[in-house]
This record gives sequence, structure tokens and C-alpha cells, in this order.
Amino acid sequence: MQKYTAESVFNLEANVAPLRIISMNGAQELGAKIEGHLLNWAHKCGKEEEKLSIEVDCPRFSSGDGKGLIKSSIRGTDLYILVDVGNYSCKYNMYGFENAMSPDDHYQDLRRIIQATSGKAHRINVIMPNLYGGRQHRRNYRESLDCAVALQELRAMGVDNIVTFDAHDPRVCNAVPMMGFDNMMPSYQVMKAMFKHIPDLQVDRDHLMVISPDEGALNRNMYYAVNMGVEMGMFYKRRDYSRVVNGRNPIVAHEYLGTSVEGKDVFVADDIIASGESMLDLAYELKKRKANRIFAYATYAIFTAGLEKFDKAYADGIIDGVFGTNLTYRTPELLQREWFHEVDCSKYVAYYIAALNHNISISVWLGAFPEECIEYVVVHELVHLLEKGHNARFYGYLDRYYPEWKTCEGKLKNIWKS
Repeated sequence: MQKYTAESVFNLEANVAPLRIISMNGAQELGAKIEGHLLNWAHKCGKEEEKLSIEVDCPRFSSGDGKGLIKSSIRGTDLYILVDVGNYSCKYNMYGFENAMSPDDHYQDLRRIIQATSGKAHRINVIMPNLYGGRQHRRNYRESLDCAVALQELRAMGVDNIVTFDAHDPRVCNAVPMMGFDNMMPSYQVMKAMFKHIPDLQVDRDHLMVISPDEGALNRNMYYAVNMGVEMGMFYKRRDYSRVVNGRNPIVAHEYLGTSVEGKDVFVADDIIASGESMLDLAYELKKRKANRIFAYATYAIFTAGLEKFDKAYADGIIDGVFGTNLTYRTPELLQREWFHEVDCSKYVAYYIAALNHNISISVWLGAFPEECIEYVVVHELVHLLEKGHNARFYGYLDRYYPEWKTCEGKLKNIWKS
């Protein structure tokens, strides 16, 4: 298999079309970082690209009506439109009132810009980290299916690829089987940030555990447990199905399933921290079980109920840190919190854009890792067919089938830290 680096991709002439990026309102900060990585790689290869971004605007009339404007030519380009539907800091005026943009407003502006391309772009790709309508992904009764319908609308408008991150339920891609849909997981970026901000973290079975906050997050947390070689436990959310509070059945208890967390650091990963109550309840439960430090991660740390409860939990020693990505809006107040650590995903998105622009499968980036490490990962997963847990029997199988596994695991951990 041929190996590629980010820089070598720009030496390939067989790109789909000239690459251009549109950052919608509220996504300019992330878009600028992505463009910076792409331009840096291009310059290393002798390419004289000065700018990849295309300026757009979606002005509003006083009545609230809007329109989309593209300020330079996009004819024949491979166009990447970056949108953050969760950025409520964006405002517009209507009838003298200032309104915060909702996900619906951001989605409508995206449709306006796609309309404004007038079919002139060679290919249109939408990078929507926080998937519009992603939390309304299935129908239980007489309910709308916002995400599925939005994907079908985008497909009908000529969008070729959708790129999202940590979708609430990636099976929603079944709504558009003939359109490219990639659900990316920033797991490497999370571990890299964790090792950077917690240098004294001991990653072994005696000092660290991964805990899934519920059954829906099992696969996400299993990935971290497998790659860090530690034990995993989980909580089951017992709900009161006789009552509905704020549109949901309230959680009455968190039931823990797993080995003891006493004296161990704990890492908990979820897709979103909204009100944060569930994550804090879990942290208090873990402290009751004598866990040491507790670190939480959410791809979208939006804190809809404010930061005060987390401030108190941090001051009381209940939670020691929260990690969140820059894939959606973070308030200035959140960024100033001592307990919050940002996970920068801009380089990851840039990698993907570079690969897609040259029709290279994203999996070829594995070629950047030493071959023995890739082999070890494969053997590690195969051994799980014999023994699901990380126990003496499991490590006995590794010693038998891949004696060099400790060396390879050390190399992988050094790569994460680099």
C-alpha cells in the first residue's frame, strides 16, 4: 500500500478540481485554521497558493428574509462548505429585534449558498460537524424526521459528500444511500490533548479506567479502552417511564456495571454535554465509589444550562477536567475556565479535505504509522475474539501470538503524546 503524508498529497496532480473553502457565518475561526494547515502543506510542496477561502454573505432584510451571496467565482472548483449549525452567538435583526441564529437559520443559510453556486461548482461537499437535526434521527410516533429530510434535501440540491463528526446516530446515513456520508471520530485528537494537559496521567490497568456513561456510548468508550489497554465499566440510566419532564423520561438512578474504580483515574466520553446534569450525576456516583480523578470528554461541550454547576463540581474536587472540541461554538466564558481543555480538530479536518480532494481513501493515513504498530492493532483486535476483557488471559494470548506487543504499544503511546 502506498503511503501518503499531508504534504505529499499536494504533489499529486490528479486532484478532483481546484480546492476552495467556504466558511459560513459562525464557522470562520475553524475555517481559518483549516485553511492555514492546507496552505502550509501546499507551500512545502512548492505550490503558490495564496488563498483557498471564498467569501460569502447572507444578509437579512428588516422583515427577516435573507439571501445568499458568493463574492467570487467558484466555477469548476471542488467546493467545501463548512457550517456550524450550533453557533447561537450569530445574530440578525428582524422588525427591530435582535435574534440569535438557531440551527434552522444556519441550515437555511447553507441552502441559500448552495443555491447561489448555480450549479457552477465541479463538486459540492458539506462539512457539518454538528449534524443538523441529528438528535431527531428516528420516529417513535407522529414526529418529524428533521435530519433524514435535510440530508435528502442536500442530496437533491447537488451535494456530493457530507462530513460530520460523532453523529448522535450515524445510521441516519441510510436516508441518502447514494450520497457520500462520513462520520468522523476525533479519538486521536482527544487522546493527544489528554496526554498534553494531564502529563502525570498513568495509562495502565492499575491506574486508569474508561467508563461509558450509558449503553449508547459503549462503542465510543470501548475504542478508548482498547487503545489505551485499560478496563472499561458502564452506567445504566434507570428512567421513570411514567413521567415526562422537558420532553424526556427523567433519570432516577445511575446503576454501575463493572470492576472497582477505587483509587483509579476515570475517563468518560460522550457525544454531547448539554445541560451537563447527567455527566455530573455520574461524577458524583464515581466519587461515592472512591474514584481518584475524573476527566470528562464531549465532542460538543455546549453547556446549555450554564457553567456554574461545573465550577462548583471542580471546586469541590468532584470533576478534574472537561475536554471538548472546537468543532462547534464555545463561549468565551467556557474558554477561560481552568477546568476546560480544548481539543483542536482543525488539522484532522484539513487531512480529510486534502484526501477527498485527491480521491484518496482516508484509511491510507494509517501508512504514517510504523507497520509493526498497525500489525499489533490488528492482532490486538483478533485476540479480543478469544478474550473480550483486558485480563491475564488476554495478555497471555498477546504474549503468545505477538511477543513484541509491549514495544508496539509504547510506540503508539509516544505517537499520541507527540
